[in-house]
Amino acid sequence: MTGRSLALKALALSLVVFASPVLPVVADTTGKASIEDFSKIHIGGTDVSQTTLDNGLQVVVIPDRRAPIVTHMVWYRVGGADEKPGKSGIAHFLEHLMFKGTKNTPEGEFSKKVAQVGGQENAFTSQDYTAYYQQVAKEYLEMVMGYEADRMSNLILTEKQVDPERDVVLEERSQRVDRSPAARLSETFDQVLFPNSPYGIPVIGWKDEIQALNKDDAIAFYDKYYTPNNAILIVAGDVTSEDVLALAKKTYGKVEQRADPGPRDRPHVQIVPGNREVSLQSDQVAQPSLQHGWIVPSSTTAEPSDSEALEVLSDILGGGANSRLYKALVIEGEVATSAGAWYQSTALDDTRFILYTSPKDGVELEELEKRALAIVNDVLENGVTAEEVERSKRSMLASAIYAQDKQDVLARIFGTALTTGGSVEKVQTWPARIAKVTPEQVQAVAQKYLSETSVASYLMPAAKPENAE
Repeated sequence: MTGRSLALKALALSLVVFASPVLPVVADTTGKASIEDFSKIHIGGTDVSQTTLDNGLQVVVIPDRRAPIVTHMVWYRVGGADEKPGKSGIAHFLEHLMFKGTKNTPEGEFSKKVAQVGGQENAFTSQDYTAYYQQVAKEYLEMVMGYEADRMSNLILTEKQVDPERDVVLEERSQRVDRSPAARLSETFDQVLFPNSPYGIPVIGWKDEIQALNKDDAIAFYDKYYTPNNAILIVAGDVTSEDVLALAKKTYGKVEQRADPGPRDRPHVQIVPGNREVSLQSDQVAQPSLQHGWIVPSSTTAEPSDSEALEVLSDILGGGANSRLYKALVIEGEVATSAGAWYQSTALDDTRFILYTSPKDGVELEELEKRALAIVNDVLENGVTAEEVERSKRSMLASAIYAQDKQDVLARIFGTALTTGGSVEKVQTWPARIAKVTPEQVQAVAQKYLSETSVASYLMPAAKPENAE
């Protein structure tokens, strides 16, 4: 249930792969469309609406009439990076505990009702947000809104519920992190990349701090952050804005504000001078791998056009089979089994730009690293071509059309943006901003951010004993 704001290619991954504009279903004409045509796309369509209830709850409606279903999500502007020192994991722990029942609803009833009507549900926590999700036939929208509104205001917890659930979270950490060399190294990598920021603390929490979390911690966190003035309701599907707003007032409108969470003040993400390295060797590792990470601005903290240029840069460097890294290292050089780059654009604070690759058998990790960094340095020194930029923009914008069929993805991208400092307008106008990116801007952000010091991570098999044959 833990989650990071997973950028698969940047906001191009958040907004394009994760999300999709609601557009008429049309024949495949993307090969004939121009960048200018793509730039006119509005993510979510032209009927997206935004309203704020009297209690501060923000309501966003994304009509999509192609199927009689709805996606209902409640997002809270709080995640792992908002936790107090010593309380790591409380945001994720509370996510688990939110399924334990309320004054009005016995434990398990909400989930049972969703299942009975053929719906789906989930919840996830990241550094910047926590979200709860249901997808049901449209006639059951009022039902899930009622249950979720009840959960926003009437949660009840007992030690008998909290203690076993803490053990569940500890086991989750054990399975996903402690028993995984790659996950353990990833935690260390984040600590070194973000030494002065809560982004360096795992969302699931440190083991010793999880063990100390209790009912009072959970209730205090709930009372401070799970209040309508700190939440966003997003409904996507076969609905009208008027109908959703009426239901929202009927259900969520009854929830009173319990607190004012205040500004999300956090230690500023700092770039520590000097290149740093982390490594891990384990007999559980069969395939070596490496990555380099740089601190870069997010779409929230970036100067105008920098975030979009970083998205295009990540796509040119490592966004697929036509990218520079993949072509040079996997296809032409035949020295790697994988290679790529990604940029996590949606974050409240400064974020990361990642390069990664894994060597083929017989290829030294050090040699592969030199080749990969040489590709980055070539962009710094010589820039990128107009053809590369146009191809990347076309690919990213075309993906916005191809990804249009999942309304839950649409709801997720709006929620991610709105909980990390973005706006509905910023989400919808992303294609226009991508269309304006130039080769000069791509080289400029590469020089500005990727020439800074980086953190390198090496995951390797255990060294063989000297006498091993």
